[in-house]
Amino acid sequence: MIPYALGLGALVGALTQLTPLAFVGLLAGLWLPQAARWSGILAYLLVTLHLGLTQDPWAPQIGQWVRLEGPLREGFLHTPQGRVYVRYFPRLQDGYYVLEGHLLRPQGRRNPGGFDQETWLRGLGVRAVLQARQVVRFEPLAPDARQWFRQQLVAGLSPPAAALAVAMTLGERRELGETYGEFQRAGLAHALALSGLNVAILAGFFVLVLYPLGPWRYLAALGLLLLYLLLVGPQPSLVRAVIMGGLVLLGLFLGKGRVAVLPALSLALFVHLLLEPYAIFSLSAQLSYLAVLGMALVLPRLPRLEGWQNWLWASVSVTFAAQLFILPLLLHHFHQLPLLSPISNLLVLPILNLLVPLGFLKLVLGGVLAGPVEGLCQLTLGLVGWLSKGPQLRWGEIGATGFALYFLAILPLLAALYGRIGGWRAGVLAATPILASLLPNSLQRAEIWQLDVGQGDATLVRLPGRVEILVDGGRDWAYPRLESALRALGVDDLDLVIATHPDGDHVQALPQVMQNFPVGTLVTGPRVRGDELDDALHQAARRYQVRVVQARAGTRLELAGARLRFLGPEGREALDNDRSLVFVLEYRGRKALFTGDAPVSAEALWPAEKVDILKVGHHGSDTSTGEHLLQRFEPRVALIGVGNNPYGHPTPVVLERLQRHGVAIRRTDLEGAIRITLP
Repeated sequence: MIPYALGLGALVGALTQLTPLAFVGLLAGLWLPQAARWSGILAYLLVTLHLGLTQDPWAPQIGQWVRLEGPLREGFLHTPQGRVYVRYFPRLQDGYYVLEGHLLRPQGRRNPGGFDQETWLRGLGVRAVLQARQVVRFEPLAPDARQWFRQQLVAGLSPPAAALAVAMTLGERRELGETYGEFQRAGLAHALALSGLNVAILAGFFVLVLYPLGPWRYLAALGLLLLYLLLVGPQPSLVRAVIMGGLVLLGLFLGKGRVAVLPALSLALFVHLLLEPYAIFSLSAQLSYLAVLGMALVLPRLPRLEGWQNWLWASVSVTFAAQLFILPLLLHHFHQLPLLSPISNLLVLPILNLLVPLGFLKLVLGGVLAGPVEGLCQLTLGLVGWLSKGPQLRWGEIGATGFALYFLAILPLLAALYGRIGGWRAGVLAATPILASLLPNSLQRAEIWQLDVGQGDATLVRLPGRVEILVDGGRDWAYPRLESALRALGVDDLDLVIATHPDGDHVQALPQVMQNFPVGTLVTGPRVRGDELDDALHQAARRYQVRVVQARAGTRLELAGARLRFLGPEGREALDNDRSLVFVLEYRGRKALFTGDAPVSAEALWPAEKVDILKVGHHGSDTSTGEHLLQRFEPRVALIGVGNNPYGHPTPVVLERLQRHGVAIRRTDLEGAIRITLP
């Protein structure tokens, strides 16, 4: 029981970083024997003491212009004060640098489903970002052991094969590019994480080679594992695997025989969090521990078959058990689950079981093994590329309630697996939280999301019944963040896409939207033939068989209880911004006015009516949102889609005008994505 108590105590101690009330979790140890309870309390105190003694070296310098120097590796500058993440375009190559810039705190998510830099860096123990503005000095790093091993590994390999070999052996995924996305869509992203597979193969190889040392070979193998960890770096999943591997090797050295998985996992969690309490925030660590927990709990209770059927059953059951506890995390962070994942693991993992040890040998032998490693890499890449085209289960972000309901559903099934309750009763108990999870769908409220796509516009209107309207989409470079936001919000198709006018910051991403999301109807203004963006938009609509409606002043559309009344353009306008689609969206008495980039001269033509929400024109430029508009429409909330720009948007004159009229200002450059609910 003591290993479990140590793991629980360390976990509760690490969770105090979220809230001091986490100590209540120690009550879960009341059922443990007295010695175990004291062990849990000791672990809790040690972790909290570590956290209390850890100071933030950057706190006094946040927001200031600083000069920092040190070796830069994989985007992190290693200084005497600690590590900082360096943001610079183009990305800096590894080397020794003297850099000047602003020291900032990491950014949180800007959109639903967006990259959470703050949590990512927090899980690595990094608390500051250097927005580098000037490279004062650069020197190449002196050759070291890691660089020599890397050169040995890539010798004789093609670039795609070299990128895969480096990822599988040294944990560097930077050069994989789109290949990493293919591994994700094939359900094989876990294979790229240095973890149990790598450590087991490496430890077995060391023990075999060092056999003449007798029992001391286990300690020697442990030492070599620690050197490998030092070479690669403390990646959370690898740290967990090395700790567990070390416990196994110590047990063999002491003659204790086989070490049980669950106690070893608990001890690994204790040691890991004692050394790195911040690892609790690392998604890699969360997935690693939960996957091993699932396998440890499920696999011993599953039946065994005979012959080739057992091999097939074992491959499928390992995938199922590993994903049992991590499934909601995968859906929450990646918004998709490859339905061919069991088949992918069945076909690809045996190849990787050969590729990993060959990669380790190639670290020493270099080009001698280039042929077989190249062949296995190409075979893996080909299979992954084919499997990545398989069907995906799409899912939006999962809230705390969703996670709780998921685990409440699987607990009875686990109890039935261990014979604690009957199968029928377990099914009923599991069905209850599943049915409860469907309740929020019936209570869905209408809402408007002003998404953050930088200096551009993208507004999502969501109506009950899973009806979605997208107004503009921003530039093509912002499409990945737009798609992530839509996926996170559970959007699997769009009933209506409205392109206000053919400017890049409004519609350049919409052809990609039509490629990746089924779109019911595309609404545009009067056709502008010869305009590159307008032509591309209509060509995409024809290619993906999307119905096109050309709207102008007087056009009316109705959808799921919402009415769209178009106020402009008239159709005779010569200038691009003047041709912007302008409309009022009304739903259950609430009204929102969308103005595109329409200028002040066009605003005077719109019939007056009181609205609740104003989508501010032209990102807050002083050419729009005139005094006349604010007097006649009396909005209460103003949404401004804007990012870093050289135009001064939103301009002080527009902001002052909105404030004078008592309009609440909401800006994506300050807040990220903005959500406003409708009745």
